[in-house]
Amino acid sequence: MIAVFAALSAAIAVAAGAFGSHGASSAEAGEWLKTGGMYQLVHAVAALVIMQFARGPAIMLLVGGAIFALTLYAMALGAPRWFGAITPIGGSLLIIGWLWTAWIAFKA
Repeated sequence: MIAVFAALSAAIAVAAGAFGSHGASSAEAGEWLKTGGMYQLVHAVAALVIMQFARGPAIMLLVGGAIFALTLYAMALGAPRWFGAITPIGGSLLIIGWLWTAWIAFKA
């Protein structure tokens, strides 16, 4: 199921990045879409690799990437700017996922 979520996450990221480059309503919205897309795509691919040896960190990367990116996507599509206060929660989960991965790799 992690692979399914990762693949869907990557597809959403590509769509968001493309929309940010070609159809966003403003330059700021375009940057939010492209930034969210880049983070979501990178962490979806990383989760596909990491899930081979560590399920927990892979899930953490997917959840963190989704929270980070979806709050940016929401603001780009007109959500209130206070959604930006949620974005660091996703970023924190990404950091935790990477540190967890490092810990597992170190123990191995």
